[in-house]
Amino acid sequence: MIDLHSHVLPGIDDGPATIEDSIALVRAAEATGTRVMVATSHVSWRYPNDAATITRLTDELNKRLGEEGIAVEIRPGAEIATTRTEEIAPDELKRLRLGDGPWVLLEPPFTPIVAGLDAVVAGLQRAGHRVVLAHPERCPALHRDPQILESLVRNGVLTSITAGSLVGRFGGEVRRFARRLLEQDLVHNVASDAHDAIRRPPGMAGELSETRFSELADWLTNAVPAAILDGEEIPARPARPIEKQMRPWRVRFGRR
Repeated sequence: MIDLHSHVLPGIDDGPATIEDSIALVRAAEATGTRVMVATSHVSWRYPNDAATITRLTDELNKRLGEEGIAVEIRPGAEIATTRTEEIAPDELKRLRLGDGPWVLLEPPFTPIVAGLDAVVAGLQRAGHRVVLAHPERCPALHRDPQILESLVRNGVLTSITAGSLVGRFGGEVRRFARRLLEQDLVHNVASDAHDAIRRPPGMAGELSETRFSELADWLTNAVPAAILDGEEIPARPARPIEKQMRPWRVRFGRR
């Protein structure tokens, strides 16, 4: 599996504090079948990280993993806050893309309103970036108005939900919304968003196995993230054996 969203680098955000903690996190990921992890450290006002630091720490961690005999590759990336995109120099923003490919991982705010999200996305796209939206299932504004997300997807945005959301680690409402997004074909990737080996662990396949979407596991955790990292065409979602007739959005997720 390829984990497209993880906080695995030591000491630069709310992920591991030390490189030993990073190694423990990667060991846990390897045990679940992960072979590639993208180091998507926060780039935000709270964590003003830069591409040079992320690349340096990625290289250092890969070296230590080789010495430890851990067969997981770490690739550089970033989770970029929407409030930071306009402040980042064009060349720097390009270096923060996922695995040196064409896609940026954009983090929406955890607020009831996301005014301007579509404008931020459009600006990134005009600048030549392709956009993956991180954990939309945890964004209150998208709960209030899921049509925002539908519009973004129609305009070329991909979504990456957190595996733990599918099994209730962020509450029942987030779990229901995450599964609803899968049912509505609005999810293209499931990632761990791991921060450590215990409290925010690097699982993906196990969480998917607890849902009705386990037959999509390879597409969500291997085929799509591989295409994102390689800059290739995103493969079509496999047809599910039985597609249930779903009720409209307003039944469960109307405006509040």
